[in-house]
Amino acid sequence: MLHRLPTAWPALFGFLVLASAACNPPPPNEGDYVARIEAARAGKDAYFRDASESPIPNSRKDTVLPLAYFPVDENYNVPATLNPSPDSPRMMMITSTGTQEEMIRVGRLDFMLLGKPLALTAFVAATSPNMNRLFVPFNDLTSGSTTYPAGRYLELDRTPSGVYEMDFNTAFNPYCYYNPTYVCPLPPAENRLKVPIHAGEQIKEKH
Repeated sequence: MLHRLPTAWPALFGFLVLASAACNPPPPNEGDYVARIEAARAGKDAYFRDASESPIPNSRKDTVLPLAYFPVDENYNVPATLNPSPDSPRMMMITSTGTQEEMIRVGRLDFMLLGKPLALTAFVAATSPNMNRLFVPFNDLTSGSTTYPAGRYLELDRTPSGVYEMDFNTAFNPYCYYNPTYVCPLPPAENRLKVPIHAGEQIKEKH
């Protein structure tokens, strides 16, 4: 099965959705921001443990839960500008099982992180009914050590301004980390960052 976010998630993680949709909000109060991220993480743990749609097999729940994360760090929450791709070119993205999934390149997200200019390409699955939610798979210099070797994901709600909040504190593992029956797109070469991203979800055991 393909990795898709369950429809129950928006109610549980409203903060994450709102953060993604924000154009260029003022810096949040640090204490409030940290508390909201931590509350969302606790809600995700509860969902993964109790929901019938949980991607984690019952046999692995005691091993995987609670999920492991880097400490919340506001320095990894930065604005990004989307530079649209001409003609929305299509590409085939390799998945965790060696198959391919057709994707549409929506554009390049340019941002500054810890003083370095970086970029990640945003995609939408070719089978998606619209382009309202951007898929940003990436890996970085933590991949294979403290984070999942195959990379992690960000998902962003489309904004009319083209300005996005790139909050790596909300970066999450693909479902194939929990359950190999899921088919997860892997980050293409253009989304392999040459810096460590010490934010977001980690792993508890190496694969």
